Amino acid sequence: MSLDAICLRAVVSELQGVLTGERIDRVQQPTRDQIILLLRGNRRVLLSANPNQPRIQLTQQTYDNPAQPPMFCMLLRKHLVGARIESIEQPDLERVVILTLRATDELGNAGRRQLVLEAMGRRANLALLDAEGRILDCMRRITFEPNSDRALLPGLFYHLPTPLDKLSLLSASEESLALLARGGAPEEPVDRWLVDHFAGISPLVARELVSRASGMTDARFMEMDNGKKQRLTREVESLVGLLNNSSYLPTMLARDGGPADFTYLPVTQYGAETEVQTFETFSAMLDAFYGLRERREIAARRGKELLRTATVARDRAARKCETLKKEYAATQDRDRLRLYGDLITANLYRMERGMAALTTENYYDEAMSSVTIALDPLLTPQQNAAKYYKRYNKAKSAEIHLREQIEKTEAERVYLDSVLQEIDQSEAEQEFAEIRRELQDAGYLRRGKEKKEQKRSFAPREYRSSAGLRILVGRSNTQNDQLTLKKADKRDIWFHAQKIHGSHVILCTNGAEPDERSIAEAASLAAYYSQARGGTNVPVDYTNVKFVKKPAGARPGMVVYETYRTLYVTPREPSGSV
Repeated sequence: MSLDAICLRAVVSELQGVLTGERIDRVQQPTRDQIILLLRGNRRVLLSANPNQPRIQLTQQTYDNPAQPPMFCMLLRKHLVGARIESIEQPDLERVVILTLRATDELGNAGRRQLVLEAMGRRANLALLDAEGRILDCMRRITFEPNSDRALLPGLFYHLPTPLDKLSLLSASEESLALLARGGAPEEPVDRWLVDHFAGISPLVARELVSRASGMTDARFMEMDNGKKQRLTREVESLVGLLNNSSYLPTMLARDGGPADFTYLPVTQYGAETEVQTFETFSAMLDAFYGLRERREIAARRGKELLRTATVARDRAARKCETLKKEYAATQDRDRLRLYGDLITANLYRMERGMAALTTENYYDEAMSSVTIALDPLLTPQQNAAKYYKRYNKAKSAEIHLREQIEKTEAERVYLDSVLQEIDQSEAEQEFAEIRRELQDAGYLRRGKEKKEQKRSFAPREYRSSAGLRILVGRSNTQNDQLTLKKADKRDIWFHAQKIHGSHVILCTNGAEPDERSIAEAASLAAYYSQARGGTNVPVDYTNVKFVKKPAGARPGMVVYETYRTLYVTPREPSGSV
């Protein structure tokens, strides 16, 4: 869901007591529609103008930044770095947040700047204003159009969006309650009527109010007697009191193992299939709600090209492998070609040029069965025999070549399947950059002509077992090789999901014998970072690093091992300590 106006008011109320007076040290723009203000004390303020998830919050999430910051980010750095936050305000119940900042220009003159977040769904935007209220620039420039009531362009004075024709629970509570007493048409759903007539009430909150008043979330006015209408009026009055007292409760709803919705008050309308979880702060709730969703969205966007390249190459290798296997199967019938050559040679005395077929007894068959051999009428009998012998020899030579090609193509398909698995589990920009380099090195992607960027050191994923032992997990095939063959101690324990694609996992033992629980936790990580992530009772092989070898010429990430043991585990999502 999008952040509704009252929930936004709750977030602003929370941030006012935390951010007022704070100094902005840095500004980052990790994606096109996200800005991070880094404050002293390593606190991060996220302002998102993403149409699907616009919001403002404190965040504990870390974001990868592009090597070259966008122009809008450079503008914000120029005006906001060193500025102090004077106030954070929300006009009435609009989905707009205004940050007023005390800044200093290049000449040392003090002045004000305003950063305006419009958290309005598909019209979400972020604008920087000068002291007079003129737009210095905005994240999305909007020109004058017939269907728009304003423009957002540098140099224009900023105006708030035209308010919706709805009643505010803040400024017109008596009028609102009078309208509520009258109600709507008998057939009209009560929750939809509340959303249409009152600013800031979301569909979730409207259903909750109706459920508390009538016992049903989909009640119509014809089903609301005087008692239920009075209870609904009291529920709306209670909502008004909640707004006036700022007594919000950050509440998230989870369903089917994932976040489904959130709001600012207790929710009672759902049954046991929906989990209701409360948080100490709205920022913590928004991190929990949007964190996984954003990571998946970023992964899908950044991995799209890599996914397409690897998928096309994998499918091409699979088709080639099938063709080669059919050709190989045809070579297994080569003895029939030699037999035809022998039979033609044995019957040369009764053959003549121009024959289209030869029917004769098969002297190599105990039953002396009859066989018909197709002939080329344009060739002599001797030439027809030579043609069959030639085809036999060609099939015999092709068998060896085709077997090698099948093994090579099958290895390529298996490698590309492992790349697809890497892409599916990647989240950070550096992970995608490393996979891109891997595909470039393998010849599946061209190297661009752009200026070479300095490679940033990219450490493997690192966790700690219950006993405090380090567990390292490779992020790509290339890093798997480096981790297993170069960085790991020969006495460390190597883990890999059995006979499926997955990351190399190293349990660092420091030369000592690891405890069984650490081994089980490392094996669980190996299963989680594999194609069997969603399975149960996954077999994971493990052995000392010294027993893991890489065949000459093998693809990145491909190793062999003979001495090993197998542990059956259930994949579990890792945390800081597994």
